[in-house]
Amino acid sequence: MNVREWATGRAGIAADIGLGALFAALLAFWASRIAESWGGGYWWFDCAAGAVVCVIAMARRRHRAWAAVAGLAVAAAAILTARFAALPAEPGPAMAVALSVLVGSAVRALPALTACAVAAGGFAVVLGSLFTAHALSSGIPTVTVLNGAGWLCALVIGVAPRLFDARRRAIAEKVRRDERLALARELHDVVAHHITGIVVQAQAAQLVARRHPEKVDGSFAGIEAAGSDALAAMRRVVGLLRDTDDAAPATSGPEGLSELVERFDGHGHGQGRVVHLRLPDDDDRSGWPPEVTSTVYRVVQESLTNVSRHAPQARSVTVIVDRDRDVVTVEVVDDAPPGPARYHHRGGYGLVGMRERLEALGGTLVAGPRSGAGWSVRATLPVAARERG
Repeated sequence: MNVREWATGRAGIAADIGLGALFAALLAFWASRIAESWGGGYWWFDCAAGAVVCVIAMARRRHRAWAAVAGLAVAAAAILTARFAALPAEPGPAMAVALSVLVGSAVRALPALTACAVAAGGFAVVLGSLFTAHALSSGIPTVTVLNGAGWLCALVIGVAPRLFDARRRAIAEKVRRDERLALARELHDVVAHHITGIVVQAQAAQLVARRHPEKVDGSFAGIEAAGSDALAAMRRVVGLLRDTDDAAPATSGPEGLSELVERFDGHGHGQGRVVHLRLPDDDDRSGWPPEVTSTVYRVVQESLTNVSRHAPQARSVTVIVDRDRDVVTVEVVDDAPPGPARYHHRGGYGLVGMRERLEALGGTLVAGPRSGAGWSVRATLPVAARERG
């Protein structure tokens, strides 16, 4: 379990404890009010029915749909019992709040059809509260107003995050699509380069075959190597979408990493943040495929941008680019202290695009908090062995 999951679990436990305390206080308060106004033991029914729905609301995370159905069923039974047994109006405040929790939780997390059914059931309970009121002539009963307000709050609390999540998914999908198109353009240029080389070497081989037949094998070897390069790049293109009206192909040669790191290094600008860059001892990046070189640059750029935006308190950032046989590893780590806003923002849409690009090239991306303090972004990319050097 990472730090974020641990913090989320602790927050959920604290919320349930607070909710339980609120339920207990509402049950005790309403029981005392009923005892004062009705006398005798009229309070026990509201307290018992309310406690059942409150317990169901506390256990809602195990199965939200069935919890909502059970809570609404108990509320309906309480309304009918209060109506025909001449008991205080239902649902009471504790049950109303518990129903709001159940409806809001269902609307927030369940599929649309199920969520609509639960919301309709909650509205039916609000209307049913009219039949247990004892003062209909004086306007809308208080119990109905209370349950109606709770139902509306539940809808807002449930629908708002759904809309936010839908918007976030739409933006993330657009980022993925844009990243695929950009990568497809880059790979298209690579393949075009290799095919052009094949054509040129084939033409040269024809001349060599007429003048120096003994040197034809070398020409054929070059054509074979260029063809293999083109096939490897084409395999990486498979699955990527490219519209017919794309803009001009993007260039595959990125700005040098040293210049990029220098721009983000705040030490020379009086900001106190130092960015360290570590490259492979045998720096052979000129032999890497263009799509790998540009992806390494994009990962470093996005990671440093995230540090500047969401972790300005970081004093040190380390960028490590390494190669072990046929795998290039890029890691960007900082030393900023942890904070709640950090976990919310650091997995933004830029990293969604980077993950899409890396996975399309057969790589991986892992981003998250480090133990103790700081944030880490680690990406891996495969590089064919024959392309080294």
